[in-house]
Amino acid sequence: MNVIFDVLHLYYLPQYLPVLKTLQAASADVHFVFYKQGDEPLNQVCREVIEQEKLTATWVDDWEEALAFYLSQKADWLIFGNKVANLDELHAVSKTVMMQHGIGPKRCYYQNSESPTTVRFIEGQHRLKRLLDLYPDGSFIDTGYAKLDPLFQQLENSMTLESLGLDPSKKTILYAPTFYPSSIECFSKKFAKEFADFNIILKPHFFSLTKKKYHKQRKLLENWATHDNVYLATVSDYNLIPFMAISDLMLSDASSAIFEFAALGKPVVWCDFYKLRWSYRGIFKYRFDRRIDEDIQYFNQVAYRAADYSELVVTVRTAVDAGVKAGTADVIEKLAGSIDGHCSNRIVEYLLANTKSGSDS
Repeated sequence: MNVIFDVLHLYYLPQYLPVLKTLQAASADVHFVFYKQGDEPLNQVCREVIEQEKLTATWVDDWEEALAFYLSQKADWLIFGNKVANLDELHAVSKTVMMQHGIGPKRCYYQNSESPTTVRFIEGQHRLKRLLDLYPDGSFIDTGYAKLDPLFQQLENSMTLESLGLDPSKKTILYAPTFYPSSIECFSKKFAKEFADFNIILKPHFFSLTKKKYHKQRKLLENWATHDNVYLATVSDYNLIPFMAISDLMLSDASSAIFEFAALGKPVVWCDFYKLRWSYRGIFKYRFDRRIDEDIQYFNQVAYRAADYSELVVTVRTAVDAGVKAGTADVIEKLAGSIDGHCSNRIVEYLLANTKSGSDS
């Protein structure tokens, strides 16, 4: 079986890697396609990751070049982390998969299936039902969320608090905001000082660290990182999973990281306050509402909510003392599916059972 993973962005990899390892165990031929970035340091980070993970990779400039490569390779399966164009052409030579790179509350989670890949692997019966209601002719398989597999396989984590320069005697807060809508710019400049009795790991979204438009976010992050109790993840720290493993509590906003961390049976604080562009405020608030799906209601069921930064100090300490919220496991099963460390096995079993070459596949 020949499989190609499309790596439009580096942050797709944590969802792909557990599946890669299972494919390798099944003796599949696996290849990765990376897209050249306009910023050479980003390309260098990708090269380092390719070497570190021992990936067989091809670089392309854009989608047109990737499409030409896929058409020439005629792989059994092409795996994408988001929706893509030209599916009719691709389906003439290969089968296609969508493995969404996140399980958060953004509406695009559901809208992405407007372009029907051969199959989409999804997480849990709630999402399966909603997708089938929207796209009754679609092919959706509930496998669970492969990104979390390593956390349930008792794998050794080489990352430690000491390796990050943090104090192992302190509780550790993991702040993992998304890039938009984000809570970062609503945080106090004194955030690190106000939580000096905690370690703080800052793991912002890839775009917060790389896109010029988010320079104000970077300025705050870098200011907090000057404190001894803070570690700021770099672009090369692309995988949230190792940070989750060593943290006691997470802060996040409109990110699927809330569901991911809650799945570990650890407390989460939902920062339900955001810095919105003017075009998403006031009479334009409908644009924000249109971006966020109704699934955000489940944040209240798995996370302690802070409506603004002033509530955060008390809410964090409440969450640390109380632990994970009651009923979290049921919600996580609903939104992330089976959390058992075997999601990638279910994915690969399906690929193997449904592999045929050509347009008749």
